[in-house]
Amino acid sequence: MHCCDVILYARLTNEWYAKDTSKKIRAVMKSKGEAGEYLCTNPPYGYLKDPDNKKWWIVDEEAAKVVEDIFKLCVAGNGPTQIARILQERKIPTPTVHAQSLGLATRNPMPADPYHWVGDSVSYILEQPVYLGHTVNFKTHRQSYKIKKAVDNPKEQWRVFPNTHEPIVDEETFNRVQELRKNKRRPTRTGKTNMFSGIVRCADCKAKMYYCTTNNFEKRQDYFICSTSRTKGKEVCKTHFIRAVILEQGVLHNIRTVMWLVANYEEKFRAALGAMQKSEMKKALASKKKQVNQIGRRIDELDRLFKKVYEDYANQRLSESRYEMLSGDYEAEQSELREKLQALTTEIEQQEEQAENIDKFIAKVKKYLEMTELTPAILNDLVKAVYVHKSNKVDGKRVVDIDISYDFVGILPKSLFEDIKNEPMQ
Repeated sequence: MHCCDVILYARLTNEWYAKDTSKKIRAVMKSKGEAGEYLCTNPPYGYLKDPDNKKWWIVDEEAAKVVEDIFKLCVAGNGPTQIARILQERKIPTPTVHAQSLGLATRNPMPADPYHWVGDSVSYILEQPVYLGHTVNFKTHRQSYKIKKAVDNPKEQWRVFPNTHEPIVDEETFNRVQELRKNKRRPTRTGKTNMFSGIVRCADCKAKMYYCTTNNFEKRQDYFICSTSRTKGKEVCKTHFIRAVILEQGVLHNIRTVMWLVANYEEKFRAALGAMQKSEMKKALASKKKQVNQIGRRIDELDRLFKKVYEDYANQRLSESRYEMLSGDYEAEQSELREKLQALTTEIEQQEEQAENIDKFIAKVKKYLEMTELTPAILNDLVKAVYVHKSNKVDGKRVVDIDISYDFVGILPKSLFEDIKNEPMQ
């Protein structure tokens, strides 16, 4: 055998060995992941390995307090960059620095500034279900043993194992943060922000409304305008416009009215809200249950079609390429239908828990009965969205109606207030 052949054979042998080893490691990791075991070397920021059981995570009290603060700051209306700046001002060590102080190995070297938080790190923490006490496996994968960079998997490929360790964040706060993160609030070029950014929407097209301001504007001149009419023209959606100060006054008045009703007529409020939701729920539930039945029948039909296609392929009545195409289409449709079915089932379960939701909403309202001003934290805790209608002229004055969608109970109609109140606001 020539020298070149020996070198080539050695390289091929090493290649096969590395490939075979990679397959074995992947198989082991898949088995562990399917069993709900942790796949990461070190626990995420906020947790530590239990000294008595390396397969169990315990709360790192110091880091967990920072995680809690990050979620609270987000609910209070701060974005990741703002939160990072606050943490830096408070001189909170970054996750890398904290891990190294505990003697743990880290991917990143010790930074020059141990308090230099970045928005990406904050965003990552805000998105992790691990802080609910869940183990989430298979979030990423590597395309090849030759490529070290991990690629994100779609969420439907994740495996979630609930309640595997102590939570740091409650589910209500976590879900609220995810909703807020969908409606990211970016500061304007002036650096000004408004607590309604990301919450206020056009009542007709449901698009976000842009917060508009300049350095020359006084506070009373700042306004919100429908993003659709601004970007796609008035022929797509008529201009919806409201001054920020008027919006704040209207929302504050509505919230104070709700608080007054809860404080003085709690049982009447609870009964009226329950009756309203029961009426609306019947229609919504009937529609969704009909969709569930239709989807279930289609999934069963796809199962039958798949079996027939397989039989035709096994009996050589169908080519391999045709079989792969049809089976792939059926599997893709089934996967999509199962996702819709899961979403509808979840919605039905949530609607059937309306009585519990009313109790939760009233409990939230009671927390702020002594409220003196509307803050981002209160707004984000109570309100999911504010819808602004097209303006009308009433007695020569411009009037804009708004609808407030509250957390747990949605939009409360004006008739609900009129039915309960028998005396004016005090």
